[in-house]
Amino acid sequence: MIKYEKPTNWLIYDYPAIMQEMVDAKAAIASLNSIPFQKSWVTKLQAIEFKREIAGTSRIEGADFTPDELDAALTEDLESLKTRSQRQARAAKLAYEWIATVPDDKPIDAEMIKTIHGHMVRDADDDHCPPGELRKRDDNVTFGVPKHRGVEGGSDCLETFDEFVSQLNTNFRDHDPIIQAHIAHYHFAAMHPFLDGNGRTTRALESLILQRAGLRKSSFISLSNYYYEEKHGYLQALSDSRQGNHDITPFLKFCLTGVKLVCERLMDQIKTELAKAVFRDTAHDLFNRLMTKKKRVLAKRQLQILNYLLEHTWVDTQSFSNYVSQFYVNLKSPNSALERDLSHLWSINAILLREDSYDSNIFYIKANLEWPADIDDNEFLHRLKDFPKAKSFKFLNK
Repeated sequence: MIKYEKPTNWLIYDYPAIMQEMVDAKAAIASLNSIPFQKSWVTKLQAIEFKREIAGTSRIEGADFTPDELDAALTEDLESLKTRSQRQARAAKLAYEWIATVPDDKPIDAEMIKTIHGHMVRDADDDHCPPGELRKRDDNVTFGVPKHRGVEGGSDCLETFDEFVSQLNTNFRDHDPIIQAHIAHYHFAAMHPFLDGNGRTTRALESLILQRAGLRKSSFISLSNYYYEEKHGYLQALSDSRQGNHDITPFLKFCLTGVKLVCERLMDQIKTELAKAVFRDTAHDLFNRLMTKKKRVLAKRQLQILNYLLEHTWVDTQSFSNYVSQFYVNLKSPNSALERDLSHLWSINAILLREDSYDSNIFYIKANLEWPADIDDNEFLHRLKDFPKAKSFKFLNK
């Protein structure tokens, strides 16, 4: 078992060794913060990332719940939650919501950290872990593989915790804010000052410092989900730094790689939203244009189909048909009308179709987000002029 030794230097790391990861992370952040976005996109992405954060930080500690159980934990009352895992997820949600309300100029002191811990364990783990209370004498914990022992309970725990808070508000500030966040994460995890909820609390603390560093200017960055997805690497990086006399280089390299990957994922999501906006504008522009004196380039039903597909990725054609049937219910030949509409959209390359890899009777459909960039007016008018005979969509006849 590896016993905890209080650091003589809380800021040991090899900057040249992490320089490439640091440059990559900073570049990814700059790209994310420079891309144009609409507030509605960010609101939606924040909700997704927030859910990932809650799920990730809970699952790292062994919480086990289905997607439906997680949704219930995030939306329902405490009394209706059946498992500890659900209560932990709900507590994490309340903790992160509280963090979002903390003013940026409020110092991160001992009381604030204890408050975060209190939110994390109250009504979830408070049957064995007093919320916000440091470990007392003989209250010792072990964790990780290989086994690590946290700081000794009692006076050692209090002294180390107080020094950590002091370092956080003095020497840590001489370093890049992102470095500060990850160093705080490491040292808090290494000392494990509470009986339970230490991992969830340190990741929330990291989240707060990153928030103040401006990393969440355009969205909510979920590093906890990255830590969960790369759980082996996460625990190994913590262990390597602990066994290296608190040389935090391995952990910083791992975390900075995560910042880059998460920012790139968010960048892709924002680009997708941007492509959807361009697609939507193109579709509405064509709806307002006439192909003949009495016929629009895009009919209202076709526009409704495209708007539906924009809210999904690949949709199975059974679900698609069930949804769009409402647009055709009053027509004499609804299937024929739907087939004509799909044929039109397919001919102008606005939709994509693919067959299931294993079952030729199953098809999927999606909006082609590259469509607006693929055609100019001349090409588009040429396609309309050479409009082919209606394509047969055999899934409509099933």
